[in-house]
Amino acid sequence: MHRLRITVLDLTTERPTRALYARLMNANLASIMPQVVATWCEQAGHRVRFVCYTGFEDLEREVLAEADLLFVGAFTQAAHTAYAISALHRRRGAVTVLGGPHARCYPQDAARYFDYVLGFTDQTLIGEILRECAPHRPVGLQLSAARQPQTLPAMQERWKFIEPTLAKTPLLKIVPMIGSLGCPYTCAFCIDSTVDYQPLGFDQMRSDLRFLLDKVARPRVGWHDPNFGVRFDDYLGAIEDAVPPGRIDFFAESSLSLLSEPHLERLKRNSFKAILPGIESWFALGNKAKTGRDVGLAKVERVAEHINVILRYIPYVQTNFVLGLDTDEGPEPFALTKRFLDLAPGVFPAFSLLSAFGKAAPLNLELQRAGRVLPFPFHFLDASRAMNVRPKHYTWAEFYDNLLDTERYAYSWRQIGRRYRVNESGVATWMNVVRAISSERHGRVAYHQRIRSLLDSDRSVRRFFDQETTVVPRYYVDQVRHDLGSLWDALPDGGLAHDPNAYLASERSAPAPAITTIERPRGARATAATS
Repeated sequence: MHRLRITVLDLTTERPTRALYARLMNANLASIMPQVVATWCEQAGHRVRFVCYTGFEDLEREVLAEADLLFVGAFTQAAHTAYAISALHRRRGAVTVLGGPHARCYPQDAARYFDYVLGFTDQTLIGEILRECAPHRPVGLQLSAARQPQTLPAMQERWKFIEPTLAKTPLLKIVPMIGSLGCPYTCAFCIDSTVDYQPLGFDQMRSDLRFLLDKVARPRVGWHDPNFGVRFDDYLGAIEDAVPPGRIDFFAESSLSLLSEPHLERLKRNSFKAILPGIESWFALGNKAKTGRDVGLAKVERVAEHINVILRYIPYVQTNFVLGLDTDEGPEPFALTKRFLDLAPGVFPAFSLLSAFGKAAPLNLELQRAGRVLPFPFHFLDASRAMNVRPKHYTWAEFYDNLLDTERYAYSWRQIGRRYRVNESGVATWMNVVRAISSERHGRVAYHQRIRSLLDSDRSVRRFFDQETTVVPRYYVDQVRHDLGSLWDALPDGGLAHDPNAYLASERSAPAPAITTIERPRGARATAATS
């Protein structure tokens, strides 16, 4: 077997940066699957370089080193960076592979710039790519396993890739772990809503935690489960079997429906320091928030009471909201969010703008059929810098006015001071302050203020938002050019544009899905359809 030179690249960001919050946190955004793919490639006998790109690395030396095969894991906001890096490697003769959320959401577009585009990925599928390792151009192969992998390599096998990533952050070092794939909830806007919930092995979890205790004096673990603790007793039982109380600090994303007071008491005993529940909306998704049919102010009051209970047990609580949902109308949803912040002053609010990420969720087909999806460049699709869905009940000016009013309130000096006084933990307190000032107050709020101003002053921006044209305004093009830096010249022709209705077109044009699911016995050769 020919021994390949393989680079596995995990893009945690889309651009070079020197921001303080990025220095503290970007390495902690590392994904698990690139580490898994790197491990599988090594187990197959190949030579692997693993790079977690946080925005501080030397692109030429670390990212663009010679390789026979390049694997890239990327979220959609990093797609243009991924496309440019792929183009540079292909010019040098490498074969390139894209996996991760962007590959699942926009496979047709990604196949224009990569030789392989992966959906669900298991060890057998990676083995097939390693054996073939051939260019597929002008349109790459779109491949998917039948389902998510049943098991993942142990932390001990992945440690050589985890450790250098942790070294890139100076203070808060968070080790990624995952105990389940998929999600039991069916939020129509979520990429996990159609993926069956699947717990991974609890024995493996115990083994990984014990290994970690031998490697790090006082580890911090961030659970990557979409909803941690669905099988709560099994999870906490595994943790309690493996970890003496107080030896590991844990961070997790969960739902309010799982965070009863008995569960919170157990989480506190096991040193859970941060929890991120999704509220999403004041007028929908009551099952996830454990508020039943309550909506509006009644839901606000119930959720605030629940959050204040959580804060008695968990020092850092971030609540996640999705703004721009079709259930929202008028100023009331925004006013209710401000009321919630008054009732639960210790919470850190995180706002996401409703976004239709290609094939990510069933709702996206409805939005595309209605002609409501805008062709924003991928670079801005991070659920913060652009909302690529035309609001149903707001003009763009109305939406941004309400958004800015809410954000200014949430990240005002008054609210920062209230969070500082309420929170007891030193780490949680200062993370709240740094994040609110740097990434939110001087980042998000200032950015949205600029967009609101352009809606009034720049006709090209207003026409683009109003879907009178698909020409991307120069303001956005200039940002991509600036952020990509030296990679801008490598971005392939047409790489800045995409068809926002490609999902709908693929459903209409062929009886088979755009990504062919490969059902095969172990060791069989893959076959796949192209877009």
